[in-house]
Amino acid sequence: MGERLPGVEFELIAVSSPGDRDRQTDLRESPPDFFTRDLDEAVLGGRLDLAIHSAKDLPDPMPDGLDWCWLPWREDPRDALILPPGQRVADLSDTPVIGVSSERRETWCRKRFPRVALKPVRGNIEDRLAQLDAGHYDALLMAGAALARLNLSGRVTEWISPADLPAPAGQGTLAMTFRRGDPAMTALRNLMIKTVRFVGAGVGSDGLCTLAGAAELASAEVCLYDVLMDQRLLERLPRQAERVFVGKRADNHSQSQDQISRMLSKYARRGLRVVRLKGGDPGLFGRLAEELEELDRWQIPYRILPGVSSLTAATTGTGMLLTRRGLSRGFTAMTPRAEGGAVASVTAEARAQLPLVFFMAGKVADQVAGQLIGEGRSPDTPAALVINAGADDERVIQTTLGDLARNAAVVHEGAAPGLLIVGDVVRFQAKRDTGALAGRRVLLTCSEALQEKAARRVVDFGGRPLRYPLIRLVPRSEARTVVRSVKEFDAVVMTSPSAVRCFLELLAEEQVDRRHLPCLIACGPGTAHELGKAGLSVDVAPKHDYGAEGLMQEFVKWGVAGRSLLRLRSDKAGDGLAKVLREQGGVVTDCLLYDNVPIQYQSLPDFDAVFFASASAVEQFMDVWGIGSLEGKRVVVIGQPTATALRKAGREPDVTGFEATVDGAIEALATGCVLEKMT
Repeated sequence: MGERLPGVEFELIAVSSPGDRDRQTDLRESPPDFFTRDLDEAVLGGRLDLAIHSAKDLPDPMPDGLDWCWLPWREDPRDALILPPGQRVADLSDTPVIGVSSERRETWCRKRFPRVALKPVRGNIEDRLAQLDAGHYDALLMAGAALARLNLSGRVTEWISPADLPAPAGQGTLAMTFRRGDPAMTALRNLMIKTVRFVGAGVGSDGLCTLAGAAELASAEVCLYDVLMDQRLLERLPRQAERVFVGKRADNHSQSQDQISRMLSKYARRGLRVVRLKGGDPGLFGRLAEELEELDRWQIPYRILPGVSSLTAATTGTGMLLTRRGLSRGFTAMTPRAEGGAVASVTAEARAQLPLVFFMAGKVADQVAGQLIGEGRSPDTPAALVINAGADDERVIQTTLGDLARNAAVVHEGAAPGLLIVGDVVRFQAKRDTGALAGRRVLLTCSEALQEKAARRVVDFGGRPLRYPLIRLVPRSEARTVVRSVKEFDAVVMTSPSAVRCFLELLAEEQVDRRHLPCLIACGPGTAHELGKAGLSVDVAPKHDYGAEGLMQEFVKWGVAGRSLLRLRSDKAGDGLAKVLREQGGVVTDCLLYDNVPIQYQSLPDFDAVFFASASAVEQFMDVWGIGSLEGKRVVVIGQPTATALRKAGREPDVTGFEATVDGAIEALATGCVLEKMT
């Protein structure tokens, strides 16, 4: 991490824990903070800024005053059986002596070796191996990650399947703890966690969940879901995603609200992409406020995606329209339930305390405010104008009735539609300045093939993605003939996810059997991932350097000379790679697969940073909006070819991706924002 945080220096200080010093206590009987207590006391006392632990050693709950998160770099979480050098599991006697340190491992050993003699084992990894080799044990059972971190994976005799011995949460993972509220460490933590998504499930049918909500489910790593929803929505989750039922009915709660809120912050700090799936629209009687308050307390970023509520389904969906020209200009919605389930008042006096929402009130908000004050409302009553609600350029103007009545210019800024909200609820708004990107608006100019991934990573880091692809990819008709004969080549070379999508589209249209494709060569993980989504494996791909040089190194290993290669590219990519391959002895067909066709927009939204993933996007942006529109903005490029195009236009990039991938570029942007808070 240090190389990605220039200007930030870490001083490593060795601190022992009770678990390090006490080699006699059986770990199965040790206190929860056996391996963390002294380090965290040093953090709380100000002697350390942060402490690094094995994640599975963190106590639950954590000591007051501490915050924490898991680090994103994970080792293999499986347990491993270790025997003395040269021995095999088949060499063990019927009554082996095995060293274990937990009831979980003890249970597995008794099942695998019914006549086993179990002995507790203590000490660091080197000490334990020395005890094994000295003959004190016939075998040891321990976390394989501990060996991997010391480059001792070669000592593993047998890896244990997670199906036979599930690993505890956090095994193979490191965690950091720090003083709660420490601004520098909280900023650093923002690089390790992802934004929590609150998704309205809609009511009645899974079809009433929004497309945005369904997309978030498809990329979730853990989902906390309610009872009042269509269970078919859970089928949209990835197969490996964790599903946690937290449903509540009037007198039957699977989890208390406090427990649910704490679970959200816990999963988020483990670095998981968390989706909280709530029935209907979470903002209407959905107990959303309590869960937001918990995340706000720990400065954990979140995003709210509204759903179709029962109010809409029961009225618009049935034709009993709540607003009808000449009959009804509005309605009142409230619940007769008070806190704790008692029946509350629904009298006129109680209704008068409800917040007011005025639709299409933007241009006349000052007149509405004047009327409300005239009938007795205090001029100090909070009010807010929401302009273009839900759109990329949504704005919230927080004010009071008095200010609205006195200052008509506040609401006469344009013809944009606006809602006027009046009441104390206006005092509470979702925080948008948390996370590594702290709510910054990031303009994404990349192609549609990359938009979803780029937007997801921006949201992960607490930013607001503005999806403005500048180029549409249109397959060339002459490429169809080449694609039909693809089986005649030894390999197909693709250097972008966009090329993969166009290639797959033409394969389907031309009814080419994908089972007989030649060797597939990808420029990097993004291209390889796109092929993997279609069930296709990559035969050649660079491990680290995703540019032309890294790809050529892989070609040399693979052997280009005498092979027939189909190079698929866009009209903007250039024929440089094909020429180099020919120089290496390859027989290359350089095929223009698709054209980059510009997409036109009427206006440029307000943004804080812009992400370019190709030279063609840079050129299109400059042609339409010019270099002046980048004044005061942070410019992010995916790699050097894009940076070169930007320099030709007269602007240096502010951020270049750590790697030539979407993840590398967005992470570099987030890291730069965090560095500003840490230095």
